[in-house]
Amino acid sequence: MSRAETVEAAGTVEMAETAAAPRPNPLWTLGLLRSELTVTLRRWRTLALLAVLAGVPILIGVAVKIETGGDGAADGGGGGGPAFIAQITNNGLFLVFTALAATLPFFLPMSVGVVAGDAVAGEANAGTLRYLLVAPAGRTRLLLTKYATVLAFCLLATLVVAVSALLTGALLFPLGDVVTISGTRIGFGEGLWRAFLIALVVAASLVGIAAVGLFISTLTGSGIAAMATTVGLLITVQILDQIPQLHAIQPYLFSHQWLSFADLMRAPVYWDDVIENLELQALYAAVFGTAAWARFTAKDITA
Repeated sequence: MSRAETVEAAGTVEMAETAAAPRPNPLWTLGLLRSELTVTLRRWRTLALLAVLAGVPILIGVAVKIETGGDGAADGGGGGGPAFIAQITNNGLFLVFTALAATLPFFLPMSVGVVAGDAVAGEANAGTLRYLLVAPAGRTRLLLTKYATVLAFCLLATLVVAVSALLTGALLFPLGDVVTISGTRIGFGEGLWRAFLIALVVAASLVGIAAVGLFISTLTGSGIAAMATTVGLLITVQILDQIPQLHAIQPYLFSHQWLSFADLMRAPVYWDDVIENLELQALYAAVFGTAAWARFTAKDITA
C-alpha cells in the first residue's frame, strides 16, 4: 500500500472518530514524527543528497593524498575554514574541519533547503496533506513535526559529512595531537571533542535556512517550486554576502557567520562570533517559523 493510500485510509478512520478523540495523544505525536522521519529518509532524493555529502570528504582527502603523496609539509597557520587543508597531511582529523568548511557554504544548506522546501508543498502536491490534517493531528502539531524532521535532517547531514571525513582522514593520513589556530597543541581526544562540537554548531547554523524553506513550502502546492525557490534564495544570499558595498546588511544575512565555527579551534575558544551566529539562526527560526505557522493555519487546504 502506498503512502497516499495509507494516509487516506488512516484519515477516513480518524474522521469517523473525531468526536471521540478531542485531545491528541502524545504517543500519537511521536508516532507521527517517526513516520515523517522514516518517509523522509527513505526517499531516493534524500539518500542521494546524503551520498553526495558523504562523497565530498572522500574527494578532498583523495585529492590531498594524490597532490602531496601523503607526506607533504603542512603550514602551521590557518585562519578560516579552507586554511585547515594545509594541516590534513599532518593530521587526518583536519579533514573533518576542511570538509565542513567546504560543504557549509552550499552543499549542506542546499540539501536542507530541498528537504525543507518539500516538507509541506510536497504533501500538497501528492494530495496527502489534507489527510494529515485530520484530528488528532492539527495544523500546528503537523507543522512542528515537519520542522522537527527538517532539523533532524540538518543534524544527520552534518554528521554524515563529519563521520565520512573522519574515516577518510584516518585511512589516508596519520592521527595525533592537534595544533590549534592559535598555535598551541591539544591532545587527540580533545581535538575529537572539538570536531564533534563544531559539527553541532554547523548543524545549528542550518536552522535559519530550514525555517525559511519551511515557510516557502507553505506558500505553494508545488514541491519542486518550493525547493527551487529555497535554493535560489540561498544562492542569492550567498552572493549578497560577498558584495563589499552591502556590508551594512551582511551581518543580518543567515549565512554571514557560518564559518565562525573555526573559532572553536582556537585556544582559548573564541565564542563571540559563534554565539552571534547561533543567535541569528534562532532569530530566523522565530521569524520565519511564526510566518510559516500564520500562513499554514490560515491556508485553505484543497489537496
